[in-house]
Amino acid sequence: MLNFALPAGRATRTVRWSSSAAVRRRGAVRQHRRGLAIGIDIGGTKVAAGVVDAEGRVLEEQRRATPGRDPRAVERVIVELVQDLGERHRIASLGIGAAGWMDLDGGTVLFSPHLAWRNEPLRDKLQEMLRRPVLVVNDADAAAWAEWRFGAGRGESRLVCITLGTGIGGAMVMDGRLERGRFGVAGEFGHQVAVPGGHRCECGNRGCWEQYASGNALGREARELARRNSPLAHELLKASGGVVDDITGLTVSQLAKAGDPASKELLEEVGQWLGLGLANLAAALDPGTFVIGGGLCDAGELLAGPARQAFARNLTGRGFRPPAAIKLAELGPKAGMIGAADLSRVSGRRHG
Repeated sequence: MLNFALPAGRATRTVRWSSSAAVRRRGAVRQHRRGLAIGIDIGGTKVAAGVVDAEGRVLEEQRRATPGRDPRAVERVIVELVQDLGERHRIASLGIGAAGWMDLDGGTVLFSPHLAWRNEPLRDKLQEMLRRPVLVVNDADAAAWAEWRFGAGRGESRLVCITLGTGIGGAMVMDGRLERGRFGVAGEFGHQVAVPGGHRCECGNRGCWEQYASGNALGREARELARRNSPLAHELLKASGGVVDDITGLTVSQLAKAGDPASKELLEEVGQWLGLGLANLAAALDPGTFVIGGGLCDAGELLAGPARQAFARNLTGRGFRPPAAIKLAELGPKAGMIGAADLSRVSGRRHG
């Protein structure tokens, strides 16, 4: 069941599907999707917008620099992008994906780390300016939906998507619907405590999973190796021009793909932490598939291989239960844009 809350003054409509099979749900969704939608992915450095058709194809894309932390300036950029793309395409709806917490009806940004949005009624503002249906969604939710509809999660009834970047994002598509929890903030998997008393996390706790299995974690461990003047860090220092603080997770990932043994070892350790966390999630959620996306996944099997091994070693009931598949995402950095657009088309029809 999907619940979509309509604008004030209109009754909430509940959409029911008779079958619990994911593939039949996907077919039912597709039958009701027509026309083009714009998906917008708001990040800390860029705002990307794309025209997306009903099959998840991006027909045209535009990008702008994120104008600081001023919410009004970001809203103006969104309007400019939509107006520009709308000159060449007939657009039915607009979906916006951004990091942060959104209310359950997709209208209000409760909190966004990149911008000063706090309880911001973004949907109503943009709908008034653009005269089109608008949906606001968490970026990880949008990416998970895209992978379920068009990517590595096709055909899966219970999907968990993990996004590895500077931290760890997460989202779930269960029986054909986004599972967002009671208050709309489910999926903060990166902040499960993996090591009590461990590394301090930006969230305020210690030992969060993302402090051991993310791009930031990979860069931190590499810099520590370099600061200790380890001979293993020779290639890392060479790649950063001898500046330790310029070594990032991307540096390590690129060197690992080029064959640097130390970088491959560092990446393997992060993969092992990733697999351990996935085993914990499997014990709680029992998905059929994990899809791993985000920038760190450019490392491919150098990351996924150790993750699968650690997952198999730590899975509760291993040997007596079917293990979840662990797949790399297929849609890359456009997943959030595609998913936001696709979700807006569903929401737009339900609102109509």
